[in-house]
Amino acid sequence: MAYAAGLDIGSKSTKLVFLGQDGIAGHYVIPTGANSGKAGEQIMELGLADIQLVPDDIAFLVATGYGRHSVESAKKVSEISCQGKGIRSLFPEAEVIIDIGGQDFKVIKLKKEGTILSFAMNDKCAAGTGRYLELMAGIFDMNLDTFSEAGDTTSDGEEISSVCTVFAETEVINHISRGAEEKEIISGIFTAVSKRVYSLAQRFIGDATSVVFTGGVAMNIGVAKALERVSGCTILTPREPQITAALGAARIAREQISELSGVGRLENTHS
Repeated sequence: MAYAAGLDIGSKSTKLVFLGQDGIAGHYVIPTGANSGKAGEQIMELGLADIQLVPDDIAFLVATGYGRHSVESAKKVSEISCQGKGIRSLFPEAEVIIDIGGQDFKVIKLKKEGTILSFAMNDKCAAGTGRYLELMAGIFDMNLDTFSEAGDTTSDGEEISSVCTVFAETEVINHISRGAEEKEIISGIFTAVSKRVYSLAQRFIGDATSVVFTGGVAMNIGVAKALERVSGCTILTPREPQITAALGAARIAREQISELSGVGRLENTHS
């Protein structure tokens, strides 16, 4: 059987999806670390061993994410296109994608047929990203899983007005010092993140009826609930939000296999 592979090398984590004839054959997530090329090699070795494949079983590999250019054997495709492809395979009616990762966030508007209509990205500031949330969780000496559930999901919480991460940290410490409830401070952090993201997303959402939240931060239930409150929208979240770009890359790889098979030019791209 010929497998398709999608590799998404992000700033914080590297994701891999294998597609076989019957759908997803395996999916994996590891930290990227300091060397994106090495992370790509490690996750491929991990995935191949897990489902007992060899490199020659991979008929086509598509790489995406900021580290995609470190994968010489892969076809390189932008993360915007891969997110669109991956999300539409999970949510066929999706109109808007909000993707919050470790170092940036993106908002993508899809055409009816699923191609990209427009997008915007915040990659100049940590506010509203996974890195921001890591720093805030550190103030409370919590890991991200605990932190995500520590806020009041029905409340906007204490106001965190600063966009700058450093000044926001000072505001949080001031709230702690005056004795504000921990869950209200954390809820305020989630609301601040959501407002920051919604300021970019608002013009894309408009009257959209299907908005999907993806990326690593989509695993944070507090941010997901705050984003619904701030936007006034019902927001859908994939079961595995970290892997949606890798899934899209794998689906593009699957399409390439079909096209090349049709003209008799199928070659292994992971050699």
